[in-house]
Amino acid sequence: MAKINIKIEGVSYKVEEGLTILEAAKACGYEIPSLCTFNHGECNLGSCRVCLVEATGARGLVASCVYPVSEGMEIRISSPAAVEARRESVELLLSNHNKNCQQCEKNEYCELLHVAKLTGARDDAFAGTHSKTYLDTLAPGLVRDTSKCILCGRCVARCQNAHGLGILGFENRGFNTVVSPAENRSFADSPCIQCGQCVNVCPTGALMEHSEIGLVDEAFKAGKHVIVQAAPAVRAALGEEFGYPVGTPVTGKMIAALRRLGFEKVYDVNFGADLTIMEEGNELLERIQNKGVLPMITSCSPGWVNYAEYNYADLLPHLSSCKSPHEMQGAMIKNYWAEQKGIAKEDIFVVSVMPCTAKKFENKRPQLAKDGIMDVDAVITTRELARMIKRSGIIFNRLPDEEWDADIMGDYSGAAVIFGVTGGVMEAALRTVYFKLTGEEHEKIAFEEVRGHEAGIREASIDINGTKVNVAIASGMRSAKILLDEIKEGKSKYQFIEIMGCPGGCINGGGQPYVRSCFLPNEADDIVDTYKEKRAKALYSEDERQEVRQSHNNPQIKELYEKYLGKPGSHKAHKLLHTTYEGRVGFN
Repeated sequence: MAKINIKIEGVSYKVEEGLTILEAAKACGYEIPSLCTFNHGECNLGSCRVCLVEATGARGLVASCVYPVSEGMEIRISSPAAVEARRESVELLLSNHNKNCQQCEKNEYCELLHVAKLTGARDDAFAGTHSKTYLDTLAPGLVRDTSKCILCGRCVARCQNAHGLGILGFENRGFNTVVSPAENRSFADSPCIQCGQCVNVCPTGALMEHSEIGLVDEAFKAGKHVIVQAAPAVRAALGEEFGYPVGTPVTGKMIAALRRLGFEKVYDVNFGADLTIMEEGNELLERIQNKGVLPMITSCSPGWVNYAEYNYADLLPHLSSCKSPHEMQGAMIKNYWAEQKGIAKEDIFVVSVMPCTAKKFENKRPQLAKDGIMDVDAVITTRELARMIKRSGIIFNRLPDEEWDADIMGDYSGAAVIFGVTGGVMEAALRTVYFKLTGEEHEKIAFEEVRGHEAGIREASIDINGTKVNVAIASGMRSAKILLDEIKEGKSKYQFIEIMGCPGGCINGGGQPYVRSCFLPNEADDIVDTYKEKRAKALYSEDERQEVRQSHNNPQIKELYEKYLGKPGSHKAHKLLHTTYEGRVGFN
């Protein structure tokens, strides 16, 4: 791209043409106070007016996040007018804001508080009537508190950009404006898929996950056998909450922390992932060989399942009937593990640590209960686990590296680890399907043609002993819609499709640590572009370190089928490990 000449504070620079002033200043070593520290200011509205600067050729001050640089432009960031204007913009936001910061779960990561400190904003500079506020706590996954909303529009843009959905928008006008689902309804009464991408980009605590830490506390108080299981993507991101570089795997310290929090057993959901592959691989082969409904689509992502039930009810027969890994493992804990240990399932409380807010919706689905007992009793996000560790006084980086509990369901394969990144479920399934069709292991083990960490669509054609399997991978519903419309039109060429709700997969789930350049001073400037790649690398590296890298070679999975389930797809396996779906209407 062509370079142009600009000046910032009287110093000459060459920058790429087409950048905003905010981006150009960052490239030249200036951090203009702003609320655009995530994904280059995804909202593109400039409505908060926090990043005002002076620029030649402009009439008055301009919002640097949306105003482009031009040849010969001279920019003043520290002029008295710009400094005062930025401070007043923040003061105006604070004047209509709930400032009970000590009780806000976003406290450590509040961008409004951050820019208030940078600009020297005064708490009582403007006083007056506050807008009417709304607190929506009805949805299992998400909470919306308009008393903390600054109307920046980042959540609106993220829902549209990631999923092509318009769940959130600006309702009403002027002083009565709120960001909400249509007609200011609850998330529970809208076709929201509960993915939490809006939470990931919210600069304040206006959007948060619906915390279930209290449920876990109550289970401990009640004397339950409290069992915890953690998803693979959690280990690739939890360390960020404790100062580790983005993408640092902290598996051993996470296990040690969970034990010190009092959990009776600490299991890896990777066992459930291996179990999922056994059932899902068998289901795919049966559909191919018996001319069943194709393409078969994965069902691990509850955000994607929600989207399908709301928008493509006629395509639900294409979804695999397999429960997601943590639900499968929850069912095994409540049944197989309970029988082996001689414990009544009513006395067991299963907690899943997930990178996902939609899992909070999933674990309450009535289809995932047997005899009135849920497979999983509570879901906490990666962020919630970090809060529990911090409140307990545990110094995370001083913990030893410990191992998962290994009884009954402690073993896992490398294939299970990569479930946390888009393409990982597909690759894990192909490793086992290849063996089932050929009787031999895939020589390279990895199927790199289905790998990637970005949103969008990838496709591949895999030749397995003369059987050609056409596959596709999509993450984010904007991409998934393309594949789904092809199926509806009878144009799909695939036998197997993997869909994940969050762009990039679980590594970018709505419950993962926030990625904000302003709170990550030791990371490179491009961290908002590279964090998914770094988290994905952590999972692929763990896969490569595993001695067993295919789900069908997990010795405890073999033992489970021999002793309890019989074989993949058996009557007992279907009863405990499979589920059903039903179309839903977005507004009740």
